[in-house]
Amino acid sequence: MEYYYHTILKNTNFEEAIATTKKALQKEGFGVLTEIDMKETLKKKLDVDFYNYMILGACNPPFAYQALQAEDKIGTMLPCNLIVQEKEKGLIEIAAVNPAASMMAIENNSLTKVAQEVGEKLQKVITGLGQGYL
Repeated sequence: MEYYYHTILKNTNFEEAIATTKKALQKEGFGVLTEIDMKETLKKKLDVDFYNYMILGACNPPFAYQALQAEDKIGTMLPCNLIVQEKEKGLIEIAAVNPAASMMAIENNSLTKVAQEVGEKLQKVITGLGQGYL
């Protein structure tokens, strides 16, 4: 089982890819709680140059609540992270964690259904982005 879903966007720029990803997430009931700009962070903290790489921390509150009811330590694995990265100009990769793969580390069967449902929504976001529709 892959631990992530991914797609490549062409003919777009990094900022547009982030905005489009956020819109796609919103359509599936996710909000973005955090944004970590790795390029900026690595420059500031280590004075190294890095390519465009943004980590988006997405949350779907009803599913987060269900997961927290099933396992109070699940917050260590929330929110669901997606990355938007541009290794080559004009080629943007969007990737999201596969929650079902993540949950395998936790021995709590009541999380399986929640993880599968969240995974289906994240996979729908990634597939939709890759096919050019939201």
